[in-house]
Amino acid sequence: MSGTEKRSVEGIAGCAQICIIGAGSSGVAVAKALKDRGIAFACYETGSDIGGMWRYRNDNGMSSAYAALHIDTSRDNLGYPDFPIPKHLPDFLSHAQFLAHLEAYADHFGIRPLITFRTSVTEVSPMEDGRWRVSLSDGRVIPYRHVIIANGHLWDPRLPEFPGRFDGTTLHAHHYRTPDPFDGRRVLVVGLGNSAVDIAVDLCRRAAHVTISTRRGAWIMPKYLMGIPVDRWSATLSRRLRLPTRVTRMIMSRLIRLGVGDQRRFGLPRPAHPMWREHATLSQDLLPAIGHGRITVRPDIARLDGDGVVFTDGARASFDAIIYATGYRTSFPFLDPGLARQALGDESRPALYRRMLSPTCPGLAFAGLVQPIGPTIPLVEIQARWLASLLSGAMAPASPEDQRHEIRRHHDIQRRTWLDSPRYALEVDYRSYARQMTRDMARGRAGN
Repeated sequence: MSGTEKRSVEGIAGCAQICIIGAGSSGVAVAKALKDRGIAFACYETGSDIGGMWRYRNDNGMSSAYAALHIDTSRDNLGYPDFPIPKHLPDFLSHAQFLAHLEAYADHFGIRPLITFRTSVTEVSPMEDGRWRVSLSDGRVIPYRHVIIANGHLWDPRLPEFPGRFDGTTLHAHHYRTPDPFDGRRVLVVGLGNSAVDIAVDLCRRAAHVTISTRRGAWIMPKYLMGIPVDRWSATLSRRLRLPTRVTRMIMSRLIRLGVGDQRRFGLPRPAHPMWREHATLSQDLLPAIGHGRITVRPDIARLDGDGVVFTDGARASFDAIIYATGYRTSFPFLDPGLARQALGDESRPALYRRMLSPTCPGLAFAGLVQPIGPTIPLVEIQARWLASLLSGAMAPASPEDQRHEIRRHHDIQRRTWLDSPRYALEVDYRSYARQMTRDMARGRAGN
């Protein structure tokens, strides 16, 4: 960054009333939406460049990307609506390819010079006049009227607690990068989500053997069905035929059963719940790897046992390493724990209006704190425009009572639709959620 650009950024930071924390795919989208509205803001990023989790080995220390990572959303459903991903790129982008696209997006819209890099937000606390005191790693303390938190929710590892002791190597999937350290070793991967399966498949070509341990199983969905990315089938059913998400997913489960067969044949238990109640795990390679004997499936861990593990079926196996692909906590290290509880309520079911605003902490907003059935990036872009519309005054805010009512209704939908599990705490249905936000902006009023 040139001296002129640096002075420009510092000038904006000094006069802005809005602070954005983080410059990943969510923070950059919010910055672009505010810039489009002519709203001054300051955006702080711990690392030396944009990208968040998509920057492999990001020097902000928060990226969980591994070398073999490819995005599960296909190209045509992935990009920002006003900056589509070029057709010459593959159906499923690698982390490096998506990062290059994110950089092109930021540069095209002139966002990168507006971000203050290598600067962490160390504390956000309320002031008596309703503003928020933002403390920075360089020693500055700046008051802001609004703080938009976009620090991501896939970086703080959630580790299970099993009785016993394991003497081998243990790590969380957050710290996995390549299979090289596991050459010739017996590895247990705990979990059956997308990261667990990706890592197990990545390892099984180099490790002596790989075992997957799953507590309750998961539906395994191929990335391609009849040569077409599986999410394009879903998009056709839901958007073109206007079928409800639940019906779309029920149809998809039957198509996949026809295309793949019964996963129990591979030793994978069928979940007790229907596919529409959970996130299916996408993998084109898991079932063939199991079929070739490179991966074995076991039930949950009963206890750790020195150089091995005892499973709930009583079987024992020896391992050299355990990789826990057991999800992440939603964390905000710059918020006092009491303030975080006040702002979000229960971590297992955050109480945020439109999944963004805290009714109990006016001026505090969250971007990208969602886990959608459907693509994430386009949804975050709508969130960004929604926030910019609200902060510009183009959209009137909902009353506190309307906000609380909408939150209760969303929680009721969550309980009836998805499993009662931390994995689904941030779950939303892309279509209905996007429709809500778009309707709010069209009528100039946030409401129910």
